[in-house]
Amino acid sequence: MPQSNHPRLETASRSLIEARQLARLQLGLTRILPRNSFYERKLLANGQSLSLTRLRDLSLLPFTTKQELLADQERHPLYGENMTYALSEYVRYHQTSGTTGRPLRVLDTAESWKWWADCWKTVYQAAGVTRDDVIFIAFGFGPFIGFWAAYEGAKNLGALVVPGGGMDSLQRLRMMQDVQATVLVCTPSYALRLAEVARQEGFDLQKLKVRITIHAGEPGASIPATRRRIEEAWGAKAYDHAGMSEMGAYGFTCERQHGLHVNEGEFIAEILDPRSGQPVPVGEVGELVLTNLGRWGNPALRYRTGDLVRNGGYSCPCGRAFLLLPGGILGRIDDMLIVRGVNIYPSAIADVLHRFPEVAEYRIIVTSNGPLDEIALQVECPPSLVGEIQETLRASFGLRIPVEAVAEGSLPRFELKAKRVEDRRRRML
Repeated sequence: MPQSNHPRLETASRSLIEARQLARLQLGLTRILPRNSFYERKLLANGQSLSLTRLRDLSLLPFTTKQELLADQERHPLYGENMTYALSEYVRYHQTSGTTGRPLRVLDTAESWKWWADCWKTVYQAAGVTRDDVIFIAFGFGPFIGFWAAYEGAKNLGALVVPGGGMDSLQRLRMMQDVQATVLVCTPSYALRLAEVARQEGFDLQKLKVRITIHAGEPGASIPATRRRIEEAWGAKAYDHAGMSEMGAYGFTCERQHGLHVNEGEFIAEILDPRSGQPVPVGEVGELVLTNLGRWGNPALRYRTGDLVRNGGYSCPCGRAFLLLPGGILGRIDDMLIVRGVNIYPSAIADVLHRFPEVAEYRIIVTSNGPLDEIALQVECPPSLVGEIQETLRASFGLRIPVEAVAEGSLPRFELKAKRVEDRRRRML
């Protein structure tokens, strides 16, 4: 299927962008029926067809959820019925991380795997990475899709790519020095962990040639304090990226670093109120719903990501007309904590704590006081800093949040997705 990566589509008019999206969508939908049993049954059950004449008609189609896809795979093991082609046409197997439950299996054809790589090439180019760079990917390569596509995208770009699997943190730092890496790709938590190991081992990060870091897997590189900490530690510019195993690599940061742009040449994005399903206005927060336009062997139509984002409209100082998500992924719907009537996202707590250079790591402990949620923090920091942290939290959220200083190195470190929220509410029932 031809790609829509028009060289200037990102700066084109909205009418042209949407016309190209509709054309891609129409062409792709003709490939799904009658080959894809999952969507054939799903759409017919809702009285819908795949004949869309306007982009806004997409809102007539039902949502797709991860729970549906998991249930489909349970009913029809191993891969479910969301397969447009015979199994022999698929060349890549991956699965979700399983951090929120049973992993979802995902398959890609050679065509859709190339599409993944093209999407990651966009991520690199927006960050200023070129074929002259040496890209080090600090990731333990396994069935989780993670940075596999980042590896393919680097090859597509023509840059030298170095996989950093099967190494501990110090070995990775030394490898980066040996190969003279100029770009680091990892989660934001692991970038901070590498910097911590460098301090502990007397390894001078400033002697490395890293000029760009690119991060994915969790919110962080769009959180101002977290990005600032990464940039100060590495002496490099830090860029965010967003993607999902079941969706693709859809978000990238431009040179202005105002948040994430959705790659609307390859995805259709909606930002909807999670309860009403209606679009939210510019400036408001809603759930990101995505449709990919290049993965027809394992499609995802109107996929509810569960991620909360702010509608930043279609204007950015960089000149791109692609949808902007200021602050990147703000959090997940099921991660939001309601503490004494105040909505708090873990990413907002990170933004506060990472303002303090003395904070090495932290944990959010959630408990319940009758019908109300309560939170407390364990923070690796000097005890003398607790009062200032508590006051900054109070000023940010209007709440008194207890903070306990714990010994440095006593809390877990993370290579992939960080798990900093410990929910003790069920234990208290």
